[in-house]
Formats: sequence, C-alpha cells, structure tokens
Amino acid sequence: MSRPDNNTIYVSSNVSGHFPGGIHPPERKAPACNKPIRSLPLPNELILPVRQHIGPSGNMLVEPGQTVDKGQQLTEAGLSLGLPLHAPTSGVIHAIEERPTAHASGLPELAIVIRPDGKDRWGNKHAIPDYREVEVSRLLELIQQAGIAGLGGAGFPTAQKLAQQKPLRHLIINGVECEPYIAADDGLMQEYAEDIIAGVKILQYITHCDSVLFAIENNKPKAIEAIRTAIGDDSQIALKVVPTKYPSGGEKQLIELLTGEQVPSGKLPMDIGFLMQNVGTAYAIKRAIIHGEPLLERVVTVTGDALKEKRNLWALLGTPIEHLLKESGFTPENKQRVIMGGPMMGFTLPSIDVPVIKTTNCVLAPTEAELPAPGSELACIRCGACADACPASLQPQQLQLLAKAKDYDALDEQNLFDCIECGACAYVCPSEIPLVHYYRKAKAEIRNIAREKAKAEHARQRFEARQERLEREKQERLERHRKAAEARKKAQAEKAETATTDNKEKTESGGKSAAVAAAIARAKAKKAAQAQKADEENNSAKGNES
Repeated sequence: MSRPDNNTIYVSSNVSGHFPGGIHPPERKAPACNKPIRSLPLPNELILPVRQHIGPSGNMLVEPGQTVDKGQQLTEAGLSLGLPLHAPTSGVIHAIEERPTAHASGLPELAIVIRPDGKDRWGNKHAIPDYREVEVSRLLELIQQAGIAGLGGAGFPTAQKLAQQKPLRHLIINGVECEPYIAADDGLMQEYAEDIIAGVKILQYITHCDSVLFAIENNKPKAIEAIRTAIGDDSQIALKVVPTKYPSGGEKQLIELLTGEQVPSGKLPMDIGFLMQNVGTAYAIKRAIIHGEPLLERVVTVTGDALKEKRNLWALLGTPIEHLLKESGFTPENKQRVIMGGPMMGFTLPSIDVPVIKTTNCVLAPTEAELPAPGSELACIRCGACADACPASLQPQQLQLLAKAKDYDALDEQNLFDCIECGACAYVCPSEIPLVHYYRKAKAEIRNIAREKAKAEHARQRFEARQERLEREKQERLERHRKAAEARKKAQAEKAETATTDNKEKTESGGKSAAVAAAIARAKAKKAAQAQKADEENNSAKGNES
C-alpha cells in the first residue's frame, strides 16, 4: 500500500525485496513501548569507561578532585577513530581507576568516576541554529567533538562514517528495532519525531544525498504516525514500513528488504551507494549541532518480569545498572540474570555495578519462567533448521564444526565474518547448541591471530629496517675510514715530497757555498802568494844596493 501524499510505503516481499531466513520470536515490547520516557533521579556516582566505542580511547584531561560542569570534555581524541568523553552532569571527579565494564567478560577498564553535585550546571555550549551556513567539514568536526557513536549498537564513530567521500544513492534511517523486548527507538520516535527528522536533514546536508529511506517495522503504529507527521510533505524522505521479522534491523538485511539489493560479502553498504544511521544517532546529531550538546544520555529500555515497572528511561551515560533496576522496582530471584541488550544479541552481566554506555539500549531482568536459561548442549542432529533461519545464507552447523576444530582458513572460506551474530540459528536449534558463542570465540581468535601477525610483521619490518640501517651505517663508516686513509696517504706523500725538495734545495745551496768559499780561498792564497813574491823582490833589491 502506498500513500503518495506523505511518501509512506508499506513494504512486502513483492514490493522491494526480502532477505533469506529470519524468525518470529515473541515481541514482548509492551508495556515499555506504551509508556512515556521517564527521567531518573541522579545516582550517587557516574562511572564513565574511557572507551565506549570502536577505536582507541582518548587522552585524559581531568584529574581526581577536579570540579567539572555538565558537558565538559573529560578526554580528547588522539588517533583516528577516537572519540572524546564528556561529563553527563556537574560534580567532582571522585576517582580515575579501573572499574568493571559493560562486557560479558566483566574485565575492568579505566573509568572516570564523577560524584554529582545535584546542580546540573552546564558549561559552554557551541550551538549552530542554521547549520546550512557552516561548511560540512566543520559539522563533521562538531559531531566528532560531541562524542557521537552509532547508537544502534555498533558504536562506530559517526563522524568517521560520514566522512567517507563516496556518492550515495540512499541515506537509510534505521528505526526498525526488531529484537524482542527492546523499545528504546520506538519510544524516541513517538516523543521526539521532529528532532529525529531535523537530525536526518542535517545528515542529508552532510552527505549531499537527496533520497532518504526511513524504515520502521509495522508493529510500531504510534512511531509510524509520529514520523509520518514530522516528515510532512518533504518529498526527499520516504517512510517505509517493513514487515515484522527478526533480524530485519540488520544493516545488510534491511538494505535487501528495502531495495532488493545485496551487499557483497566483505563489502560495506557504502561500497554500493548506501549509508545507514540509527534514529538515536540522528537525534543525537540534532542535539549536538542545533543545541551544542554533546552525547550525555540515551534512552534505555528497562524491562523483564523481575521488575515492577517496565518502561523506557532517559539514562545518563555512566549510570550504574543497579540504579536503573532499583528505580524500576527490581525483585531478584535466586540466581537472577540481568542481560544487557535483548535476549537474542545481548549478554548476561557479571555484575549490576557496570554502567550504561553509549551502546546500551536495553537492560533485561527476566524471571526463569519468562526466559529459561539455556539447557545443556546436545549433539547436532543435522536438522538444517539453523541454515533455514540464517539471514546471511550461511551454514551455521558447518561453521560450528570448523570453529571447534579451529580451522580458521576454512572459516574464512565459509564467510564467517558475514555472520551478524543475530542468534536466529541458536534460537531454532533443538539441541540447544550455543552456536553464536562458537562464532564469537572463533572471530575473537582470528582477530587475535591477525593482530599477532600484524605485530610480528611490524617487528620483522622494524628488524629488517634496523639491519639495513646498521649495514648502511657500517658501509658509511668504512667509506669514511677509506677516505680518511686515502687522505692520510696523500698527506704523507705530500709531506715526503716536500721534505725531499727541501733537502735537495739545502744540498744544492750547500754545494754552491763550498765552491764560493773555495774560490775565495784560492783568491786569498793567490793574493798572499803575490804579496810574498813582491816582498821578496823588494828585499833582493835592497841587498844589491848595499
């Protein structure tokens, strides 16, 4: 069905496309999706892991005991893909130390701990009401400085993604939110549709893309109506309502569903002219540009039968999960599980002391009756249900065997990294094999091997470069020594030649002096002889006279 007046299109498999596999688990989004988003009182402390996104953490700008304002930058990005962190409220830096992180491992990471002062005092803001008067490069810089990462769950720095200079055919805004229980994007679209569309238009300006596909699942009627109203008569934004099917919110799956085109294995959507952003990211961009506010909070669905109140909450980054649960009437069972994320792609938290981070969209506290813990793993019966459910057209059972055998070359040939870890295969497995666990482990090991190879290659290059430098310096020294020896020989030869010349000159000079002396002596002798002869002649004459 199509409504030309507001560009709303209801997508089915015979309109655009469809993706293979997929499942229809119980949605369980109510009552969270039917209640207004609630704000929480400030917790006693905010725990801000320094790294909350894909990429390196920033450099520290604060120290314990320092007073900070709301929105004040706590870290600065260093290398590429880095994002800064900001104070979600005013207060004092209580500590900079390792705290448990929001990860299945529960390993501690460096975090900044803030004690709120209750004043919620803002620092400086740099708002740009008319973004069209600003260069795109400046807007990208502001988005990066605001610390915005993809709020759909991936956590990739948004400015880096937008900075890819490739022509786009469609900008896709993902409001599908297909995983059971999670209703954060649904609530955001219901209450902040105009802000989201304002953010979409900023994205259009940055990407120079005049075609926007805004996708929402058909199980969100209130969000659909709100977004339709916010779009109005804008002909460049098409609202596409897609069938409810998990995991239709996956990037490649949604592209295929909307356009009928497949993203090739190993390629990115941008390689074929598509760019996808989450509705939460669009909202955050609007706040950053129009209001000058960095990313300080996000909507989190807090739900599960172990809670008295299930709803969407505005949670400051760094808010302990324990605070969210306490404010929602948490009554834990024996061996109570608390899951960050949904039941399909989420993970069980090792502790409820971990904080909300930029990619936290749901906190699920189910009872055992509501969501039974997985049973013991049984042998595969080769039923093929996992392959039928896989939205990436992979062979999950084969991947599992290869992962157990650590045959990483074969896993690469079987396109392991095309797996989006949606959990559809494990959901339908009658043997309760935790298939995604094996894939995640294999991916982690492959990445570790790749890192070690990269380190080894880097070390080899450094060693070879050092050897080349040492050999070059050795040859340079030998050349210097050779030239110095030649210079010495030349100097010695010149000195010897000079000495020979001097001796010859002295010899010649000495011979001339002897000859002169001999001639003088002869002249003197001759003169003496003549004088003697004259005296003799005079004496003889005198004798004759007498």
